[in-house]
Amino acid sequence: MRLYLGVDGGQSSTTAIVGDETGRILGRGEGGPCNHAQAVEGRAKLERAVAASVAGACGQAGLDAATARFEAACFGMSGGPEDKQAILAGILRTERLTVTTDAVIALAGATATGQGIIAIAGTGSIAFGRNGQGRTARAGGWGYVFGDEGGAFDIVRQALRAALRMEEGWGLPTSLRGVLLEATGLRSANEVLHAFYSSEWPRSRAAALARLVDAAAAEGDAVAGEILNGAGQQLAWLAGAVRAQLWRPGEAVEVAYIGGVFQSGAVRERFRALVELEEGNTCGPPLDGPAEGALREAYRAAGLDPELKAR
Repeated sequence: MRLYLGVDGGQSSTTAIVGDETGRILGRGEGGPCNHAQAVEGRAKLERAVAASVAGACGQAGLDAATARFEAACFGMSGGPEDKQAILAGILRTERLTVTTDAVIALAGATATGQGIIAIAGTGSIAFGRNGQGRTARAGGWGYVFGDEGGAFDIVRQALRAALRMEEGWGLPTSLRGVLLEATGLRSANEVLHAFYSSEWPRSRAAALARLVDAAAAEGDAVAGEILNGAGQQLAWLAGAVRAQLWRPGEAVEVAYIGGVFQSGAVRERFRALVELEEGNTCGPPLDGPAEGALREAYRAAGLDPELKAR
């Protein structure tokens, strides 16, 4: 039996999927985060996460991870692939190893053909596309200092800015100030500002408060609603920029979305409505997740394109 491996290596967890040559998924495994590998501890974390996730997938498939050999393997890595190729080549038995970005595998999972556009909005944001000629393009993904518009951290940052303006007397009234104080246990928006600069509130923890902005908007807070409206618009702009680089006006393009921000109905519907204003665009949720996308990319590297099937 020929085996194929797809791995989604992210900031919070790592997921591995093993499939056979017919597209049948044999096993799935989970491991820890593996987005950084340059420092010694980062390399060790990467190796542990990959080993745990692959061992879990192999175990579920009835395989021995220590001896399993893969015809092709694809890893989609948060934080970029450049510092991970050599490490993965040293710990995995495979004939063809592809190490790419998380955006590539997200798109590969989102559409059956691996073509179209994926908008990703988690802690940060990026849009990525691939057309029928294999050309790719991206927009955004610049990180929290220079970009990540429409991402969860950006939503929370804007909510705190609105709370600070209200507190200082030059902003509109908003329930967001009280919401943020209650969530952090602090006494002022200024204290929240300083807390968010500290190690106690890393970006991932602060970004998780985006759900509170969504709740405030649902309860009628106009400032919160405007923040979410802007997030949907900015994410649609990213998708539109990718489309303009890869397709002519009017050509049919599948656009999908993924990430925790799109759990907000306000963001999701604003994004969808704006995307579908462009003639030829259709917009919807992804067909499958990034780990399945990584497995599809492994098959394609080996010249196969089977339909994925549950075990």
